[in-house]
Amino acid sequence: MILDLPARAMARLPVKTRGIVQTVIFGLVAGGAAVAFHLCIHTVFEHGIQRLTRESTPVFLIGTFLVIGGTSAISGWLLSAFCPAAAGSGIPQVKLAFWKDMGEIPFRVVWVKFIAGVLSVGGGNSLGREGPSVQLAAGLSSQVSGVLGVAKHKRRLASAAGAAAGLAAAFNTPIAAVTFVLEEIIGDLNSRMLGSILLAAVVGALVAHGLLGEQPAFTLRGAGSPEWQVYIATPFVAAIAALAGVWFQRFSLGLRAWNKEKHRVPLWMRTTLGGLAVWLIGCTVFLHTGHTGVFGLGYEDLSSALNDQMAWTHAALLLVAKLVATAVCYGLGAAGGIFAPTLFFGGMAGAAMAGLIDLVYPLSTAGHVTLAVVGMCACLGAVVRAPVTGLLIVFEMTHEFAMVPALMVGGLVSIGIAKYFTKHNFYDVVLEQDGQSVERVMPPRDLRSWQETPVSRAANFRPVLVKDLSVGNLRAVLAESRHDCFPVVIDRKLKGAITREHMQRVVDFGDEPIIDSVSTCRREATIREVQGKVIESPANIVVIVGGEDEVVIGIMTLHDILRAEILFTKE
Repeated sequence: MILDLPARAMARLPVKTRGIVQTVIFGLVAGGAAVAFHLCIHTVFEHGIQRLTRESTPVFLIGTFLVIGGTSAISGWLLSAFCPAAAGSGIPQVKLAFWKDMGEIPFRVVWVKFIAGVLSVGGGNSLGREGPSVQLAAGLSSQVSGVLGVAKHKRRLASAAGAAAGLAAAFNTPIAAVTFVLEEIIGDLNSRMLGSILLAAVVGALVAHGLLGEQPAFTLRGAGSPEWQVYIATPFVAAIAALAGVWFQRFSLGLRAWNKEKHRVPLWMRTTLGGLAVWLIGCTVFLHTGHTGVFGLGYEDLSSALNDQMAWTHAALLLVAKLVATAVCYGLGAAGGIFAPTLFFGGMAGAAMAGLIDLVYPLSTAGHVTLAVVGMCACLGAVVRAPVTGLLIVFEMTHEFAMVPALMVGGLVSIGIAKYFTKHNFYDVVLEQDGQSVERVMPPRDLRSWQETPVSRAANFRPVLVKDLSVGNLRAVLAESRHDCFPVVIDRKLKGAITREHMQRVVDFGDEPIIDSVSTCRREATIREVQGKVIESPANIVVIVGGEDEVVIGIMTLHDILRAEILFTKE
């Protein structure tokens, strides 16, 4: 009864007021979760890896080995025992849940992601916290919407609003959070959810401001308008940073594809091996340079590079080391995101290139800073393929308007390189590796594209077939299924279709079975081609066949078309 009180109180509000109140609640809950996630990661890292850097070398090596190995093992055990879907960044899973599960995200994803993410990232694994913040914020908002009386099939708004609020709080970038959700998760900058997503992002950012302060993620002391020569170098720097992102995507996702195969080594041991790889690489870099950027988020070293306070050789070394460590960590299934590492790769690539250019033509501090920031934008754009979001994230994280023209050039170059070398963005490839078709997840955006989509989007690929016309078999089919029409397949050959009414007459009165003719199509056929056949068919179905033998693999009914079109028009 007590749990029903929020739902009953919400039901008494006017519809418009109810929507605003719900969105504000989503923003508060999601923003609070993202801030708590951030603080817990910072606490674990500060009392673990960071404290050990102030000890002697033997203590540092042994201590970091135990911290990274232990947290990686516990995190991997949580993922394998309770929720494998909480591995990785979580953004592809949010996208899948938004479209396939109507925004419903189980609570176990939230708590497993929170604990495993804190242990993994805070323990020193080379991963980010922003992607996990999106997943746990979206999941928590989805669950809160259920407490407020929202049905499971109507939680898309809650998950999208929570994702925006979580990212806004994690990055302290509300505008970029809105564009990211619209670009990457919803795939439509003109979505009807724009108002609610914007409100939730503002609330999430206010939560972060109130609890963490209003400072940007990175303070650029030497920023300003660079010399004109920097704009000549910008495309080349952006290209190098984008290629780093492309290489990271190929390496990490190739390793992830291998990791998804069946192995005798359990998941927790594989995540531990990933953590120990980070330990080996990170300790080597630290002992040679004194930089800890390979461990955890690496924002301290990234800030140094952005402020022209790091040697270009160190920046180049950190780029390679962090890239390899992150790819291994992510590919072996640890819980953590790619936002922070991708920004790190780009920043270090830009700083290293600026240092090389400086050997030939001296650059001002503003020039160094601009090229490092361009690298951040270009690398993120190449991996995520969300150019507007990439530009806005970097701009909001630095609060430097003078860099916007260079960022725009870098974003354009990165998108061109990414499209040339990779077919899909990082998150779409993750969905494909998990057996999810990107085309089936994302709906078309207009009537023409809807009509030109393949029938595989709306068809039923688990049809109930009548393989025997005996009275006993027909009676069993009628008892087990409520369909109105069934394809008749005898000796693997399609004979036609029989309606429920005719089957009932055979069972009740002993009539001869009446088999209607039926049209067939391949799964590649378009909705436009098939919908006419469905209407004209005596049985009101079209059978989908495949292979050289034209084996029956599915059916398409008018109900399937209408149901899919209703979902399309609602979005």
